[in-house]
Amino acid sequence: MNGVALVTGGGRGLGRAFALGLANAGMQVAVSARTAGQIDETVALIRAEGGIALAVQADVTDQAAVTKMAAQVEAELGPIDLLVNNAGAGPPFGPTWEADAADWWRTVEVNLKGPMLCCHALLPGMIARGRGRIINVSSGAGTFSIPHMSAYVTSKCALIRLTEVLADELRPHGVSVFAIQPGTVRTAMAEDLIGSEAGARWMPWFRQIFDEGRDDSTQPGTDLVLYLASGAADSLSGRFFAAPSDPADAAQNAERIQQQNLRLLRMR
Repeated sequence: MNGVALVTGGGRGLGRAFALGLANAGMQVAVSARTAGQIDETVALIRAEGGIALAVQADVTDQAAVTKMAAQVEAELGPIDLLVNNAGAGPPFGPTWEADAADWWRTVEVNLKGPMLCCHALLPGMIARGRGRIINVSSGAGTFSIPHMSAYVTSKCALIRLTEVLADELRPHGVSVFAIQPGTVRTAMAEDLIGSEAGARWMPWFRQIFDEGRDDSTQPGTDLVLYLASGAADSLSGRFFAAPSDPADAAQNAERIQQQNLRLLRMR
């Protein structure tokens, strides 16, 4: 695997795992996040293993910052072949009417506006070159109602639908777009929820997943990113893939998935 990848939210957790996996697979990787120290550490880990990496500090909800980020990556590494929209936020947790409205909207901005701005910045180049892939890190939470996390659920649902729309728009241009659920991983976001008063009060079931050892490592999600980045599932652009299930199974059943409109948001 070659080319240039940009991973947002790449300073820790899943984003770091994705960046390391892509670099180990042979891609040059730009890693972006708001915290410089975190992305510098990710880049150091990649370089220690002989990979090529670049740290770019940026807030994905700031259009000017995203434009600058894209320009810097392309100037230093070359045209971006793969965008992994991983930057995300979770709170507030609890009844929607008790949530701080600004905090609620901030999560929607990070989870939805951020991917949109990154796509907006990179898609003209991908279309001009006639190739490219985008992986939007969504969540199984975007496919059904989960009380007391409305900002997260709403934004992730919207991201899945945005993925479908982009795929339909981009099909004539050779660019594929996917939404993924990377598994239930003990990320910093998950730790914050587990340790919070709101989490204990409104979502005790979430802590039980980890207490009972039902969480996933970062490996299944990384394997899924690598699989989609390889182009093996391009015929299923627009679809939702979930780790830790075997992604190859979806590709083997691509015709049935297309005919029956599976792995898409639909009302029944």
